[in-house]
Amino acid sequence: MTEKNYPKDIEMNAPKSISKTTHKGPLSGITVIDLSRILAGPYCTLMLAELGARVIKVEAPETGDDARQYGPFVNGKSAYFQSVNRGKESLVLNLKTETDKVVFKKLLAKADIIVENFRPGTMEKLGFGWDTLKQEYPKLIYASASGFGHSGPDMYRPAYDMVVQGMGGIMSVTGHPGSPPTRIGMSIGDIGSGLYATIGIQAALYHRQLTGEATKVDIGMLDCQLALLENAVMRYHVSGIAPGPLGARHPSITPFEAYQTKDGYIIISAGNDALFGKLCDSLGKTEWVTDVRYTTNDLRNQNVEALKTEMEAVLGTNTTSHWVDRLGDFGIPASPINDVGQASSHPQTIARNMIVSIDDPITGPMKVSGNPIKISGFEDPTTRSPAPNLDEHRDQILDEIKA
Repeated sequence: MTEKNYPKDIEMNAPKSISKTTHKGPLSGITVIDLSRILAGPYCTLMLAELGARVIKVEAPETGDDARQYGPFVNGKSAYFQSVNRGKESLVLNLKTETDKVVFKKLLAKADIIVENFRPGTMEKLGFGWDTLKQEYPKLIYASASGFGHSGPDMYRPAYDMVVQGMGGIMSVTGHPGSPPTRIGMSIGDIGSGLYATIGIQAALYHRQLTGEATKVDIGMLDCQLALLENAVMRYHVSGIAPGPLGARHPSITPFEAYQTKDGYIIISAGNDALFGKLCDSLGKTEWVTDVRYTTNDLRNQNVEALKTEMEAVLGTNTTSHWVDRLGDFGIPASPINDVGQASSHPQTIARNMIVSIDDPITGPMKVSGNPIKISGFEDPTTRSPAPNLDEHRDQILDEIKA
């Protein structure tokens, strides 16, 4: 797209805010300029949109967000892109041209938040780094989600989700002992950083409300992987031994893993001595309560394989469904291992509106995950606006930022 395609008569005295929102939420009235692409940044801005913010995706000419080229495709439109960009608007700008920079500055003057996930230094090269923006737009919150953050020896290294899964230690504790390195079955590197960015942005909004000061939120994907390791980091520093993969077993609580039944597997999580006693009752093995190998959680951890063998001898006599019902009657946390289809159609999932519809004129109706954040006083719609086509909202947005 060339400069000549843009209006030349856009005035600089733009209104103070852009008011349109996709649906009501606690962030209604907040405008987000989204320069991010693929997953980490777009997931952050998706959550902001789900909470009521208006999100305007500023995309590169011709190709737009890289995720537009990721399958699966429905009638030529990326369902991948649809899943994390629903309810947003799209405007194409080439930020290497002066004309488009003028338009972009008009957007920034109206915005509350800018989100980007470029490699550090990119925004500075474009003339829109934090040090510049905080002077020109003192109320604008700046959020970045990059591979390694904006400091440290690796800050300029490129990264994708799987790179930080490997570097951050998560893959070292995933899988079964002796198995090859195993990626977590979803993009925890991207999603984790997107969620932490969302948290940081909301804290920055609160800080701005109290002080009038806008701040920079600097999220490194690698940092987030370490934060998500929770007790594994603690266990390493206590023992000096790096934790390894344990399959489906919890490293500190027993019984707390997947157990084989007559027709499959069941998750059983007896997280304290009282629940272990109830488990023994439900399995008809009351003698385990006084067995010197199992009287405390620490002893059960030391004898985890012996206990598992004895439990599976009982569980193998009946089906997973039988044992889920039986353990439920005793108040013991237990579940089958559902596939994505089973999880999506579960009555609890449906009751919580966790599968919502997008009625896109190109793809037709599509189902995607809903919003897990339920807030009283705000509607949780069963439908969402579709993801925008590239540059779909150009005329509307440019019209809004005229005088």
